[in-house]
Amino acid sequence: MNEKKINRKIAVIFVTDVVGFSKLMEYNEDHTLQSFRSCKAILDDLFKEHDGRIFNTAGDSVLAEFKSAVSAVICASEFQKLIKQRNSTLDDKSQMHFRIGINMGDVIVEGSNLYGDGVNVAARLEALSQPDGVCLSKSIHEFVSQKTELLFHDIGQQTVKNTTVHAFDLANLQTNKREIKKDNLITEQESKPPSIAVLPFSNLSNDEEQEYFADGITEDIISNLSQWKTFPVISRNSSFTFKNTKEKTIEISKALGADYLVQGSVRKAGNKVRITAQLNFAAEDKQIWSKRWDRSLEDIFEVQDEVSQAIAAQINPALKQQESVKLSNKSKKNIGAWDEYLQGLSIYNKDGSDLNSVISHCEKSIELDANFCDAYVLYCNCLQLLIYSHEFQEKRKENEALFHKFANKAVELDPENPDAVSTLSMSYSIKRDYQKRLELAEKALEMNPNHPRTNFQYGQALCNFDRFEEALKYVNKAIDIDPISKRNFEGFYVLLYIALKDWENALHWCNTSHERSPHSRYYGWKAAIMAHMGKIQEAKEMLSFFMKERPEIKKIDDYEKVAPTMIKDILIEGLKKAGLK
Repeated sequence: MNEKKINRKIAVIFVTDVVGFSKLMEYNEDHTLQSFRSCKAILDDLFKEHDGRIFNTAGDSVLAEFKSAVSAVICASEFQKLIKQRNSTLDDKSQMHFRIGINMGDVIVEGSNLYGDGVNVAARLEALSQPDGVCLSKSIHEFVSQKTELLFHDIGQQTVKNTTVHAFDLANLQTNKREIKKDNLITEQESKPPSIAVLPFSNLSNDEEQEYFADGITEDIISNLSQWKTFPVISRNSSFTFKNTKEKTIEISKALGADYLVQGSVRKAGNKVRITAQLNFAAEDKQIWSKRWDRSLEDIFEVQDEVSQAIAAQINPALKQQESVKLSNKSKKNIGAWDEYLQGLSIYNKDGSDLNSVISHCEKSIELDANFCDAYVLYCNCLQLLIYSHEFQEKRKENEALFHKFANKAVELDPENPDAVSTLSMSYSIKRDYQKRLELAEKALEMNPNHPRTNFQYGQALCNFDRFEEALKYVNKAIDIDPISKRNFEGFYVLLYIALKDWENALHWCNTSHERSPHSRYYGWKAAIMAHMGKIQEAKEMLSFFMKERPEIKKIDDYEKVAPTMIKDILIEGLKKAGLK
């Protein structure tokens, strides 16, 4: 016998009830019910305004679902403020006080009702809430705190009815400030390794054109530190947003989520270089280590390894013995080749559109040192952009062949380099050998679990096997590690949510991606999404926009040639519903 399929989804759950409702009913049942109905009317109006939907009630308890975490929290805040205004006009016996709990999590859909952990945790948070307060989970806080000016109090890990949850109080409601429990705080801190950010080293040379040299020193230290698996290193893209900044150490550390900051300078004169570096404990704005190196440029690579090893040893002495072999075995690079590579990398990071200049520097670097792994990886990064650009399709086969050749060369030269292995993984993706692609992406991730690119690449590789839920976790982790570059990773959200058939999120990210980087593809995707949502008329209008922008797409067969493989069938099904024949 076939069991009925269980439908699940991620939802924002809002739970509220009246403080001391039973006692109020005992005192005056009719008056209490009348007061509750008045308060419920206020709540109903707010739900309509903020797109909330009541899915269950029980006595004085109200359970509602929201499409947006921000809307749920704002609704809760406004409700408590309106109830406070109402209470100010009444005597004590006529007043009502509410607790509210809000959570975002997995729920089971049963008709119009919702069940599961997502609902249970929201109910636990409601029980934990102070009277007249709002208590929310960490998942809600992380989202809402970035989108609103609301303030929150962290009350740490809390246990309610055998459920442990990291909770936050909404601070704008004039409720008592509850302090985080010290034992909970210590446990949470100890459970996570310290993170480190290397800020761009200052160029103290008289020659401004040597800026790339200082940047290259910084990037190589980040690269070396990233090989230490015990603690996460904030990515280059995030750290470099604070280049030439005058912000205080504590402000930078909060923005990057870093416990330690590495700062330094490079002064290059002729064939000599002086590098200074210091390590600061951000929470106390305290310098705990510093050192200076005066070296010939011939020794620059040993200096970089020495710097990265010394910094890592300060954070966790056990690392020195555990992984010193990996850093000490890193091959020495030819200075001329390295110089060309740094110039190419500087152009690539500043303006990815000037690929010809980057490729030119890579070619010169390889000509000077054919065993320089990093130059091959950078060259492949450029080739990948050319392969998937419609402007260079006439050279696609040529670029693919070169990509495969250089990806294999990079791994041959440095098989323990996660960037090289990730590049080879992409090579197999281009070849459509998805099993090998996944194996190599997983290998790169094992080499460095705290590298944003290896997490993102592994997430993409999982999609070839319809493991979309898992893929979403790794894409989210890439964003957590490199928050400053999250837009680059968020561009993949629309494909993921279409694959998951989460139409609300798919539509949101389709609109967001189009706003950030307008492209005709989004009209086609949006038409398919709307058709799947049952909005056929809007889907037809969007399809019309798409076909005006892309006159070469006249029928389904034409679209099949350009549709992304992982969501091709879903898009085609949607466009057929929208009227594409």
